[in-house]
Amino acid sequence: MKFYEGEGSISILKSGDIGVMPTDTIYGIVCSALLPSAVERLYRVRRRDTEKPFIVLILDVSELMRFGIAPNEQDKKMLDGLWPGKVSVIFPCSSPEFFYLHRGTKEIAFRIPADDSLRAFLKKAGPLAAPSANPAGLPPAETIEEARNYFGKEADFYIDGGHITGNPSKLVRLRDGEIEILRAG
Repeated sequence: MKFYEGEGSISILKSGDIGVMPTDTIYGIVCSALLPSAVERLYRVRRRDTEKPFIVLILDVSELMRFGIAPNEQDKKMLDGLWPGKVSVIFPCSSPEFFYLHRGTKEIAFRIPADDSLRAFLKKAGPLAAPSANPAGLPPAETIEEARNYFGKEADFYIDGGHITGNPSKLVRLRDGEIEILRAG
């Protein structure tokens, strides 16, 4: 899958806007995970329960530090077997600074995609809040046309990755040296 590598969508994201693009799993509606106002707008556009956190796409493990998360050595070894890949890992994050992401759950799920072009995009755009491209309760968009029908002008850009079918990422939590699967991928 090839991602748009121009600066257009990246500057749009950095300015606080949102867009629809292919991720490593399915189409996502994305925004900068570092901008609280963009994340709040994403909740409104996606009509998502404001108590449910979004998954955040990151470039590499070191980016967890931006969110005050420092995995221990045991967790780092486990992450080596999960990332990069289609696995989102939930980490404790009790910082009030990131309430807009953890929504009071004091946890945030992160994923490092295996797709090289998506990671190149993340290197320029920064961490992205990236829920599936659908209003809450409806099936994820499989094409850009379906995404446009869902969001219209509420999204500021659309990147067409063709027809994408698949499943959301597997969702896990690391606990006492074990991997707890919360959602199959």
